[in-house]
Amino acid sequence: MTARVLIVEDERDLAAIMLDYVRAAGYSASSVADGNAALAQARAGAADLIVLDVMLPGLDGIAVCAAVREFSDLPIIMVTAKVEEIDRLLGLETGADDYLCKPFSPRELVARIKALLRRAPPPAERRGAVEIDEAARSVRVLGYALELTRTEFDLLAAMAKRPGTIFSRAQLLDLANRDNLDVADRAVDTHIKNLRRKLARAAPDTELIRSIYGLGYRFDP
Repeated sequence: MTARVLIVEDERDLAAIMLDYVRAAGYSASSVADGNAALAQARAGAADLIVLDVMLPGLDGIAVCAAVREFSDLPIIMVTAKVEEIDRLLGLETGADDYLCKPFSPRELVARIKALLRRAPPPAERRGAVEIDEAARSVRVLGYALELTRTEFDLLAAMAKRPGTIFSRAQLLDLANRDNLDVADRAVDTHIKNLRRKLARAAPDTELIRSIYGLGYRFDP
């Protein structure tokens, strides 16, 4: 999967140059011009790396970085217009992975991005608002971590691999490892009910698992 780079920069011309170079390097790239939009994108799981300017309208880069670190470890490169700002950023321990001072070479930016993405763990699989990391057996919805049982995780991970597909109870028993479920097919209903409740808390306006009358359940990311 092509890594996605989010550029957070309110200087339009500079943002355009950065986008061109990042895309030419083979990455998917998008940009926003203020801190609130950047935080929303991060919560939605819309990036694998953020290039984050310090001086921004709304939330500044330091505040955005601190907020992102509350729910994600995705790589962040901070960009500042002042050399002395680097020392202040380091002193604040914002949680950024790297720092660049303006003016900088776009090629240097691309080199820093490549280096960070090489060191970063494989990105979790994302299905719309849902981010599933099977290796860590963790799930985030719109940036919020869910506390799932082993069976709930297995059911969600199985359904997320085939979005839009209707699964019968018998199929879900097989897909989610039968040893972890009760013997009766109807036990699936209880697990799905609990799973839907937890998903709804994180994304109250989205029905991620739909009940299809007489057939089973479908995951709609």
